[in-house]
Amino acid sequence: MARFEVIAFDADDTLWHNERFYVSAQAQFQELLAQYHRPEWIAERLYEAEMRNLPHFGYGIKAFALSMIETSVELTEGRISGGDIQTIINLSKQMLRAEVELLESVAETIPRLAETYTLMVVTKGDLLDQERKFARSGLADHFQQVEIVSDKDPESYARVLRRHRIAPERFLMVGNSLRSDILPVLTLGASAVYVPYSLTWAHESAEPPPAGQSGYHELAHLGLLPELLEALEVRDRAKPG
Repeated sequence: MARFEVIAFDADDTLWHNERFYVSAQAQFQELLAQYHRPEWIAERLYEAEMRNLPHFGYGIKAFALSMIETSVELTEGRISGGDIQTIINLSKQMLRAEVELLESVAETIPRLAETYTLMVVTKGDLLDQERKFARSGLADHFQQVEIVSDKDPESYARVLRRHRIAPERFLMVGNSLRSDILPVLTLGASAVYVPYSLTWAHESAEPPPAGQSGYHELAHLGLLPELLEALEVRDRAKPG
């Protein structure tokens, strides 16, 4: 019997590129407000607005757009024009229309794993946007379940495990965020594979687990996951009894 019953994957910046679209949009937003403030100050105030708005709007591009609009009104003391507001809206629509570009090795690795394991996506963000990206990714046929949650904390993962009747020790989560994909899962006694992405939103930053943490693994890219899983299976078979 395989060690893991289910392998779950984060979506954004684990299966496909995402954060770089936010970075690009923020740079254009800073340029839009350059006549009013320094880029660093604009970035700080935008991040404050995003954090302040999380309980109201959650995650995703639409929430980001509303935070940009709110920040632009604040930083211009209400002087921002309707045309500039429209520019922000257009930026957000461009993000929503962006092509879904898979990360390194994803297109080959996911079908390979699906031959042996039950695969699931556990991600957060705007429901409609995530459903669209998943449909355009070309990966949908390889996943048995897609869970789009409002946040990724231990309670959210526990609900997913209960709903699908998965024991924590039989669950593996793969993702690029220590805060959202790795630490909450380890708290439940499940396993996690951290696959860093080149860009990280400040809100997702966290200290890695201590050295030797049970169930924790780190890989340079997703293409190395089958090799890791095989090594874990070999180790399990070598255990006495």
